Amino acid sequence: MRIDQELCICCLKCLPYCPVDAIINGPEGVYIDQELCAECGTCLRTAGCPTGALQEPEDVYKEPRSVRKFFSDPTTTHKETMIPGRGTEEVKTNDVTGRVKRGQVGIGIEMGRPVLGTKMTEVEKITMRLAQMGIQLEHNNPLFYLIDDPQKGTLKSWVKNERVISCIVEFEIPFDMLKEVLQAIKELANEIDTVFSLDVVSRFDENGNIPTITVLEELGICYRPNAKINLGLGRPLREE
Repeated sequence: MRIDQELCICCLKCLPYCPVDAIINGPEGVYIDQELCAECGTCLRTAGCPTGALQEPEDVYKEPRSVRKFFSDPTTTHKETMIPGRGTEEVKTNDVTGRVKRGQVGIGIEMGRPVLGTKMTEVEKITMRLAQMGIQLEHNNPLFYLIDDPQKGTLKSWVKNERVISCIVEFEIPFDMLKEVLQAIKELANEIDTVFSLDVVSRFDENGNIPTITVLEELGICYRPNAKINLGLGRPLREE
């Protein structure tokens, strides 16, 4: 996003709407810090600039700036997956996708969420650690297409300096790996310079219990009691 200095009247209406505080009221006028801006478009859609000073340049749809746009603006659609928002159906929609089978656990690491945002270099810390553990990322997720070396988990060089509102790292693992993976994520939490939300997705066992809870409690990981429970109304779950 840009602010046309000739049109801006410094009314400051746009300041509260930027989720990453990229709109700056400086001594020479209001401007947008291009390093901080995630190109989410929130200011343009909601601030109601009275003079039309808020403007979206065409280069936000071109690499590398497009990474910010497509991972931050929920009104856009990722060309790789053709899915709007963050570009993935997410393992949380398992009642429809049938992605996570019995004996498996789906993991989603929602980097930068809530609100703080993240640099892609922070995302790379996660993908590199997962690669060391032999874990493959979900293919139906736009992050997969930004990986340069799947064996090392490194991102393409032109992606690394970009900043986004949120990026979901998704993958499935055997249940037996859950404790090891969660321990690795806990260790990485001390190295990552942003916030993240952790999704742990599983199927109920034959007794109607959630099998992952005992592992979470053993590791001292607090989970929300109002966990999302999908009822399988989208279509019958597939076992293949």
